[in-house]
Amino acid sequence: MPKMPIVDAHVHLWDPQRFRIPWLDGDTLLERPFGLADYREQTAGLAITAFVYVQVEVAPAYGLSEARTVAALAAEDPRLKAIVAYAPLEDGHCVRAYLDDLVRLSPLIRGVRRITQGEADPAFCLRPAFVEGVRQLADYDLSCDLCLYHTQLGPTVELVRHCPDVRFMLDHIAKPGIRAGEIERWRTELSALADLPNVWCKISGVVTEADHSSWTSAQISPYINHALAVFGEDRVLFGSDWPVVLKAANYRRWVETLDELTAGLSETARAKLWATNAQRFYRTGGVEGFTSPQTN
Repeated sequence: MPKMPIVDAHVHLWDPQRFRIPWLDGDTLLERPFGLADYREQTAGLAITAFVYVQVEVAPAYGLSEARTVAALAAEDPRLKAIVAYAPLEDGHCVRAYLDDLVRLSPLIRGVRRITQGEADPAFCLRPAFVEGVRQLADYDLSCDLCLYHTQLGPTVELVRHCPDVRFMLDHIAKPGIRAGEIERWRTELSALADLPNVWCKISGVVTEADHSSWTSAQISPYINHALAVFGEDRVLFGSDWPVVLKAANYRRWVETLDELTAGLSETARAKLWATNAQRFYRTGGVEGFTSPQTN
């Protein structure tokens, strides 16, 4: 286990009986409430000093209600330091009305995520209105989390190039085809994305892209190692993707696996991965005993 504080940069909490969450329909493992008590149980014994809530893809009509409800949870668990909320970025300039309401909800709103992985058009993110919606985020000092499949990496690189003033966070190392052993195209296109200095990367969601019942450290290590190499130690973050990670591993197993696979990194690099990079990107505040690294 990491011998240092941990900031979990990718946590979900949900109650399908409160907000409509269509993608959970029929999922015998995940279609139930997962709240703070469950998260505390899963992380017992780990030095989780802060975590970032990431929107759970409720039906769009519930987007602002989701953000408002989660912001209120910070009073129950002060480790909730940042929220990445939903916003309809495809509405272009009109998204400003939504963003005005969103940022008024709480100072914890630090970013936005509009998932594109389910779009049939791999170039959906390059539609002019979507690009314009993303560009608006800079005016609100909001970052943009990117959640996509590896087959959509090429257009995503172009999206980032069109939005140089926006800070981007790539979720789940772009969901490579680990289960099928696909790596070369992902490797090339991830490198192209990492060449853009306003993109960071979460080392999260990896085991759920492998075989859920038989994945091994050896199977996922080439993907993790490449993401670490191309983004460098200053732009990679740990994320649990809890509770989605439960489809392939419990919380502790994922942490232990990543800890083992990154054991060769320097202590400084490990501190950045596990905590300080998340503090810098999502502005979660300092961790006692550690100082955020300075960047040029």
